[in-house]
Amino acid sequence: MFSKLRLVWLVAGRELKDQARDWRVLAPMIILVIAFPFLMNEFAKQTVDFLNQYEANLILDRFVPFSIMIIGFFPITISLVVALEAFVGEKERGTIEPMLSAPLDNWQLYFGKLLVGVATPLIASYLSIALYLVLVVRQNLTLPSPMVMLQLMLLTTAHAMLMVSAAIVISVQSTSVKAANLLASFIVLPVALLMQGEAVLLFWGNEHILWLAIVGVLIISLLLIRVGIAHFQREYLLGREIDVINMRWVWNTFWRYFMGGAKSFGQWYGSVLPAALRRIAPAALAVTLIAFISLWMGYDWIMVNAAGLINKATPERLQKIETSISNLPDLTNLQGSLNAPFLFMNNTRAVAVIFFAGLFSFGVLGILIYMLNIGVIGGLYALFELLGMQPLPMFLAGVVPHGIFELPALMIGSAVALYMGAALVTPQTGKSMGEIILELLADWVKIFFGVVIPLLAVAALIEAYVTPGLLLGVMAK
Repeated sequence: MFSKLRLVWLVAGRELKDQARDWRVLAPMIILVIAFPFLMNEFAKQTVDFLNQYEANLILDRFVPFSIMIIGFFPITISLVVALEAFVGEKERGTIEPMLSAPLDNWQLYFGKLLVGVATPLIASYLSIALYLVLVVRQNLTLPSPMVMLQLMLLTTAHAMLMVSAAIVISVQSTSVKAANLLASFIVLPVALLMQGEAVLLFWGNEHILWLAIVGVLIISLLLIRVGIAHFQREYLLGREIDVINMRWVWNTFWRYFMGGAKSFGQWYGSVLPAALRRIAPAALAVTLIAFISLWMGYDWIMVNAAGLINKATPERLQKIETSISNLPDLTNLQGSLNAPFLFMNNTRAVAVIFFAGLFSFGVLGILIYMLNIGVIGGLYALFELLGMQPLPMFLAGVVPHGIFELPALMIGSAVALYMGAALVTPQTGKSMGEIILELLADWVKIFFGVVIPLLAVAALIEAYVTPGLLLGVMAK
């Protein structure tokens, strides 16, 4: 095992020597590491001074964690060019054939490139952050707490792993450095949006949720590394010379997987669709288990966090809350005002969001959104129970009638997102990454239109025209 790891270090050492000789990479990185902390420090002071003129009462200390996160991010973006050229750059320079012919396993080549790709931006980021901390100390500003500082360093590390692992996947799949650099925006922009959410958590001081963000980014990074190794093919790197968008091939491949050889609608519905459902059966089982966990988590969170608030409330306040909840929907008017098409579109949009969030995160974000939706049910049940109401009859009347159709649709839609993420990180010989994505997309379209949409349509009709009457009967007792 150690001899195999030694070969990884051999590849990494070769890559590091090449970078150390390339002044086009080193010069911008050195300038950024030295200059950006001063620029960020000045920007923070000017921002605070400007906003405090309008009685915003901001303190420069609050900008320190945010500034550390931004300072750690920018060297990674500059160093991203190193990872983007990891394999396709070797191909353009004509040095890839000796490297691929060396007695090295695919994972050794991949990890050697990955190790240097991550280490270079991290060293630059850590040095830049250290310089900024020196400036903070000299201005007598309050440093972040050790816990927050640890979170910021872990976030910087997680961002580097995420961006570099994505860049190397692009480098493996691209045929030119130009194409790889053009695709870099699909790495920088999503991470920049992610950092906006993390910045909000920093300003709010919500450290517990920030830990979840760190774990989520690390999981996606590991999955990207797995994708890169799973779809690393030496002959693919040597064989392709130019990228061509062949829309006819894309459509024909998608249609072939979608139809599955069926000659009629009945044959498609009777054999092709069930085969797609069987493929996602393990993911459906996992999603079912996650549903029970989410219900318990939602129930437990409300019981732990809301119980104290309710116990401190005065009897008059509790009575007012119970009356407001009891009268929240005027069910007599609600029966006629609920719109089945609106409910159908809202639920369909929710399943689509889970799919697209899962598509770009290998199912991770999709499952988190799914857990949030299911957890709300458990949380509401706990809230009604704490208020002394009878939640079981209300849920049997208000959730079960349409829920027996809506919840399976939500679970099946989430299972497809989870299945796609698992399939992408699984090696499949004889198929390109594009063909695998088209096959998975065809499965999703089959299940979405063949199963999910019919279930959501029935659920919307029941929720609009049956559930209000049942709920009215229960609440009138």
